[in-house]
Amino acid sequence: MNTLSALYQRYMDLVYGVCLKYFKDQERCKDAVMDIFNELNSKLRQHDVDNFKGWLHVLTRNYCLMQLRSPRNLKTTEFNPVFMYSEQHTHLSNEALEKEENFKKLELCLETLPEEQKESVRLFYLESKCYNEIAEITGFDWNKVRSYIQNGKRNLKLCMEEKLIKSDV
Repeated sequence: MNTLSALYQRYMDLVYGVCLKYFKDQERCKDAVMDIFNELNSKLRQHDVDNFKGWLHVLTRNYCLMQLRSPRNLKTTEFNPVFMYSEQHTHLSNEALEKEENFKKLELCLETLPEEQKESVRLFYLESKCYNEIAEITGFDWNKVRSYIQNGKRNLKLCMEEKLIKSDV
């Protein structure tokens, strides 16, 4: 555990920076850095990690996204007609709606991918599996897994951009 702790300390700034990008709240980021460290030992037992820094970045990003999408993150407030029309509330509401709309677009775009790309992208980005694990789970050749992930990522980006243009029109 001391070795893991020393290794993690080298990358704590990276983890904090990624969390700050998503949460925009320093205290929440500090909590997330500790939560990710607590999960690290069990996650490392499940995954074959070749590049710790890259793997940790993906793990951190996925952690943040899951926290943002969790039901406990959704805040409810008492209905207050005066507050509803305040500029700040409108901005926050629009931002939350935009994020949810982007999640919906991403889910739709994910469904348009060929099955191999969809499965590889889902395992890599949403389940934090490495190429070796994906090849083992799916039976795909390692180079095919890499190709499916790269092409799937590119196709998702193109689809998301297309959906963005259509929604602006």
